[in-house]
Amino acid sequence: MIPLRDNIPSSRAPVLTIGLIAVNVLVYIIQMMLPPQEVVEFIRLYGLIPLEISSGNPFIPHPVPLYATIFTSMFIHGGLFHLGGNMLYLWIFGDNVEDRMGRQKFLMFYLLSGVGAAAAQIWADPASKIPMIGASGAISGVLGAYLFLFPHARVLTLIPLGLFSRVIEIPALVVLGFWIIVQVLNGVMTFGAKAGGVAWLAHVGGFVAGLVMVIPFAGRRKRRHREDQLL
Repeated sequence: MIPLRDNIPSSRAPVLTIGLIAVNVLVYIIQMMLPPQEVVEFIRLYGLIPLEISSGNPFIPHPVPLYATIFTSMFIHGGLFHLGGNMLYLWIFGDNVEDRMGRQKFLMFYLLSGVGAAAAQIWADPASKIPMIGASGAISGVLGAYLFLFPHARVLTLIPLGLFSRVIEIPALVVLGFWIIVQVLNGVMTFGAKAGGVAWLAHVGGFVAGLVMVIPFAGRRKRRHREDQLL
C-alpha cells in the first residue's frame, strides 16, 4: 500500500515539515555530488554505527562528536527511493502532527523519535559495524503519533496490483496498522542477522517512542465529533 494523501486539513502551513523535507533533500543532493568513494566515507562518518555508540569508542576520528551521529544519521539516505519513500510519509502524516504539537514541540518530538529508533537498533545488535542511516525511525514516531491522534482519518492509497492497480480511500488505522505489523514481523524474522538491509526494529522503536511521547507533546486526541467535522 502506498499512501498518497489524507483527508485531515491542517489549520496552518506545515513549515517545519517542509523544512525537514528540504534539509533531507539538500543533504542527499550534497551526498550525490561526491565521488562514489567519498559517498561511502560520508555515510561511514555521519551514519550511526551501533558498535561505536555501545562501546563509546569511534573506529576513526569523526568530524562531529560521536553521539551526534544519532542525529546526523537521520538526514542521510542510501538512494532516491529510500529518500522519496520517507519524505512521502513525512509529507502526508507530518503536517497534521505538527499542527497539533506546534513547530518547536514537533521538532523535539521528531528528533526524540529518531533517538528511540536508534536505541532499539543498538539494543538489537550492539556489535554491528554497519552504518544505520535514514529518517525512517523519526518518521515512524510521527506515524505512531498520527495513529493515536487521528485514528478515524482516511488515507487515499494506491494498491499496486500490476495492471489492475487501484486508488482507494482506506482508514488510517488500516494503513498504519498494516505498516507496523509488517515492521514487527520483519524485525522478528531478521533479529540477529548480521547482514545489512532495512533496520526494521529501528522502525518499531521509533513507532513505540512516538506512541509513548504523543500525549506529553500533543495532549489527548480530540473528541470524535470534532474529528467527524474534519472528515
